[in-house]
Amino acid sequence: MKHIYVAFFSLLIMGVTNAQDKYLTKEGYVSFFSHSIVEDIKADNNQVLSVVDSKTGKIAIQLLMRSFMFEKALMREHFNDNYVESDIYPKAKFSGSIENFDTLANLSSDIRIVGTLSLHGKENNIATDATITVEANKLILTGEFDVKVADYDIKIPALVKNNISKTIKVSFELHHTPYK
Repeated sequence: MKHIYVAFFSLLIMGVTNAQDKYLTKEGYVSFFSHSIVEDIKADNNQVLSVVDSKTGKIAIQLLMRSFMFEKALMREHFNDNYVESDIYPKAKFSGSIENFDTLANLSSDIRIVGTLSLHGKENNIATDATITVEANKLILTGEFDVKVADYDIKIPALVKNNISKTIKVSFELHHTPYK
């Protein structure tokens, strides 16, 4: 019986220790911007889930496509129904790592994030430069990268092909706090 208590206590301590290595946000920010000769399109999402493992530098990000907010309701409807097909592909996910995370020395450092972006049923490798800031028990990641619409098999009807850029600028700001 004593061995069972020791094993249980050891697992409990390991779980608490591992939880302290994780940083989490449920209110991260991701936006995208499309510039074309006809119009600019911008959408914001403040409901982004992100987890960073401070031991390994692994990062996972997930967001609901329907959580993007647009200037015009019709843009949001077209985005969800016609382009990203949110009923079929409700989430976008990123899984990767922060390169050389274990060697970061400054409170603010330029970093490289590499991994796989899953969007619209397709997966592609992404690599981007970003900034990581550590302040008052927070881990903040900011950066941007480009996404080619064709890489994710998102079809743009010929009627509006000049309204939407072939390459979309994605920006992110993720304020993580220790996971408890």
